[in-house]
Amino acid sequence: MSSPGKMPSPGKHAAITSPHSIEGVQAGLHVVSFEATEPVPLPPVLLIHGFASSVELNWVKTGWVTALNQAGRRVISVDLPGHGGSTAPYDLDSYTPGKIRADLLQVLIDQGVRPRVDADPTSGVDLIGYSLGSRLAWEFGATQSELVRKMVLGGPNPEDPLADFDLRAAQDFLNDGTPIADASTAWLLNMAQVIPSNDIFALLSLIQAVKMEPFDPTDAVPSMPILLVAGSLDERARSMTRLAELSPGSKQLVIQGRTHNNTVTSREFKDAALSFLS
Repeated sequence: MSSPGKMPSPGKHAAITSPHSIEGVQAGLHVVSFEATEPVPLPPVLLIHGFASSVELNWVKTGWVTALNQAGRRVISVDLPGHGGSTAPYDLDSYTPGKIRADLLQVLIDQGVRPRVDADPTSGVDLIGYSLGSRLAWEFGATQSELVRKMVLGGPNPEDPLADFDLRAAQDFLNDGTPIADASTAWLLNMAQVIPSNDIFALLSLIQAVKMEPFDPTDAVPSMPILLVAGSLDERARSMTRLAELSPGSKQLVIQGRTHNNTVTSREFKDAALSFLS
């Protein structure tokens, strides 16, 4: 679902998409497609950003959209609920991973993506997710194998860091400044607060909804080729091997000197993704 405003883009080939609905309910998602000047015969790429980020922060400003477009790839991007230009619904169900995956599927259908056909190299879709986006991509690929051709998962985690988020401590901090003892909770809350476009209470709703559907990568394992990427200074560089073991055909890349926060800006990451998705 598009918001009224326009998102800054790397060129004239970006387009705000038409609204869509799921079971008659407006999802309120801000969707932007970026068209390649010289398209190649490959599927479009769906980008799924991380917690407290957005299409603009995660993919446009970091150069991903430009790199993909220059490689001839059409890009489809979505701001998650409560993020960027998307709306912040009041109901908790709008933020569950299952509902978000249903919204993403509808977005792809609206964008003309259809199941993979061997005779048509442009059919299907490739996915690139980062952090929370990698969790959503893993589950989406596992349940939509007829649609997804390949996936690149950056900063992937076999466990869900949002599941351990201390909601009560975060709410106490927002109410009266009570210090947060849990370092991970404090880090995530700070990350959410520093971006003016974020609706902090919507993001807390998302965390609560994620807790309702804990991530277990063994529940359903994607069957398509996967590239797992993490920075050497990110603990996920060690833990992502557990995901690789679940998906024997997957590849791993550790980018030296990068943290969870800045791996996404790496040129090495982009080059590896473009090569893998070619």
